Amino acid sequence: MYNNAGRYSQLIKEEARRLGFMFCGISKAGFLDKEAPRLENWLKNGYHGKMSYMENHFDKRLDPTKLVEGSRSVISLALNYYTDEKQHDPAAPRISKYAYGADYHDVIKSKLKDLLQFIKEHIGDVSGRAFVDSAPVLDRAWAIQSGFGWIGKNSNLINKKSGSFFFLAELITDLDLQYDLASDKDYCGTCTKCLDACPTDAIVSPQVVDGSKCISYLTIELKDELPNEFKGKTDNWMFGCDICQDVCPWNRFSSRHDEPAFEPSFDLLKMSASDWEEITEDVFKQLFKGSPIKRTKFTGLKRNIEFLKPIKQ
Repeated sequence: MYNNAGRYSQLIKEEARRLGFMFCGISKAGFLDKEAPRLENWLKNGYHGKMSYMENHFDKRLDPTKLVEGSRSVISLALNYYTDEKQHDPAAPRISKYAYGADYHDVIKSKLKDLLQFIKEHIGDVSGRAFVDSAPVLDRAWAIQSGFGWIGKNSNLINKKSGSFFFLAELITDLDLQYDLASDKDYCGTCTKCLDACPTDAIVSPQVVDGSKCISYLTIELKDELPNEFKGKTDNWMFGCDICQDVCPWNRFSSRHDEPAFEPSFDLLKMSASDWEEITEDVFKQLFKGSPIKRTKFTGLKRNIEFLKPIKQ
């Protein structure tokens, strides 16, 4: 069985690379005992803001065998989205790099379906479920279990060779596989660049982010009016935020992605500050069809743009 497990694991990793994933690691499905107190404290402190769904399925978040019946292995995958392209107008409201192209949920889900189909064709009658940031799965914890990196002080997963501009996803399956060694080293050292750079002080301590203060939360997850306490502190970000990643020294190793679906729309990048100011709902629908930015809806995006205006004296 061990030989088969090793051979199957190698097959899966080779296919994952062929599908464009920058990393594929495998760990044994089971209870994440180290994560339990961290998650409990994070929720107790209210760092999830109004993301009430984070309070649901506590047991399933910590144990995939409760989420996927009969699960034996968690296949962790990472897909690079880094680009050196930028919005042309430096005064335009800013968009996080991950949202320049097509919605990553759709892109990765398609790849995971292809990977699962490959497993079924080459290994046998295997059951599994794909997860892309839309279910109670602790992506970073499983990536660490499979040896991909460590949690930086900004709470992002960091890899020594690739930085942190990548998406995480999982395939949880009932297949016994050969498991990788967990990461056990933290390479942030004494660096505090991310803590120092966060304009809303969302990083309350190393590896702990108060989500209710995070610009990404404010511009995407929060559906209410933006709190006045953050007026003038969002650094012109309209959708998401890259500050704590942009200042991270490990991201000097980030390389440009080669995923066609993530190529930015020229129309998007060339929009000026006045273009964003005057955007109509029709333009919004046309420009962001199939984009993660559609999550904010037109009213949410207009709210964010209005919030960036200076207070009239």
